[in-house]
Amino acid sequence: MATKGHNEVKESLREMTRIFKPKDPKKFVKEYVRKYRITGGYEEELTLLVETEMGKLNSSVS
Repeated sequence: MATKGHNEVKESLREMTRIFKPKDPKKFVKEYVRKYRITGGYEEELTLLVETEMGKLNSSVS
C-alpha cells in the first residue's frame, strides 16, 4: 500500500471502529478488507489498529 493510501485506510478504519464498535476486531477487519478490496497482508496490522482504537474508546467511557 502506498503511504498516502495506507494512511487513508487507517483513518477510515478508525472512524468505522468508532461508529460500529465491533465485538470481534479480527472479524471486523476481515470483512473490511474483503469489502473494500484492501491488498492482502495487512490484516494483522489493521486488527491491532482496531484493538487500539477500541481500547481508547473503552478507557474514555470509564
